[in-house]
Amino acid sequence: MSFGDPNNPYGQQPQQPQQGGQPYGYPQQPQGQPGYGYPQQAPQGVPPQQGYGYPQQPGYPQQQAGYPGHPQQMYGGAPQYAHWGLRAGGLIVDGLVFGVAYIPALIGIAIAQDSPEFATILSILGFVLLVGLAIYQLIQEGKTGQTIGKKALGIRLLRETDGQPLGVGMAFVRRLAHFLDSLACYLGWLWPLWDAKKQCFADKVCGSIVVKG
Repeated sequence: MSFGDPNNPYGQQPQQPQQGGQPYGYPQQPQGQPGYGYPQQAPQGVPPQQGYGYPQQPGYPQQQAGYPGHPQQMYGGAPQYAHWGLRAGGLIVDGLVFGVAYIPALIGIAIAQDSPEFATILSILGFVLLVGLAIYQLIQEGKTGQTIGKKALGIRLLRETDGQPLGVGMAFVRRLAHFLDSLACYLGWLWPLWDAKKQCFADKVCGSIVVKG
């Protein structure tokens, strides 16, 4: 004996879909909340998080070639290293400038027998000029990268890492390091002729470069 639909041997009534179109047996979403796959609303006061595919907020700008002042930034690529001729020309001009300070001393030596007192004054004056000029050149090279000779030839001494002047202290250390250039038959002074960065030995030790401009 069967109940209900004669074609249904088990006697169970077919389940009717519930109101709202959801069939019976499926999990019901709470009223007012979106289902899976819909954008979720963040709690009040919490900024929404962006998912994949959304444009990211701009952060700190990435610097393509170091940082401002770096030689690659300054010259739009590889620095324009000063070749050996420019470097040598700068040294020659500086030597001529220092030669001016020797003139009073040379005059004093020449007249030492005829006027020893005046010769002594000229010798002291020449010494003061020589020391003062050496200090001035060192300060200018450390702060601006240019001595009188470098400025005349249009070249500048800079740090390789950031393209800034060496500073007075490091410029003095570089001058002391020039003794390395005089070793082995003055090979270090000629090294910029074939070096990729036109550096002498003192430049490599102190991390400095000489560039145009």
